[in-house]
Amino acid sequence: MALRILGDTADAEEVTLDVYTQVWRTAQSFDAQRGNTSAWLVMLARSRAIDRLRSGASRKQREEPLEVFPEISAAAESPEQSAAHDQQRRLVRAALDALPGEQREAVELAFFSGLSHSGWQRRSGSRLGRSRRGSGWG
Repeated sequence: MALRILGDTADAEEVTLDVYTQVWRTAQSFDAQRGNTSAWLVMLARSRAIDRLRSGASRKQREEPLEVFPEISAAAESPEQSAAHDQQRRLVRAALDALPGEQREAVELAFFSGLSHSGWQRRSGSRLGRSRRGSGWG
C-alpha cells in the first residue's frame, strides 16, 4: 500500500517501519470488532503514506538545490589550516636561521626568487660557490 501511494521504495520502507513501530506501541488499542488486523495495518499504512506524500512534496522543494546561488568555496583558511601554516612557517624560519648566512641566502634565493644554482651563483658573485667548497656544505 505504501509503495503504491508513494512510488518510492525507500519512502515506502520508512512508512512501513513507522507503521509497525506504531502497532508495537499501541497494540492494546486494537479493537477486533472494528475490523481485522490486516485492515488495521492497511489503514495505518495508507494514512502514513498519504501524510508522507503531503510532507514529501514540501520536503522535496526544500531539498532542491538553489540554482541562483553558485557554489561558494571558502576563500579563507580554516582555523586548523591557519594554525598548521603558522607552525610550518615558524619551523622553516627556525631552520633557515640555523644556517650560516651564505647558505641561508642561497636557500632564500633559490626558493623565494626561483633562481637555479647557476642563477643564484651569478647573482651572489660566485662567493657562495667558493664558501660552499670550504665549509663542507656540499
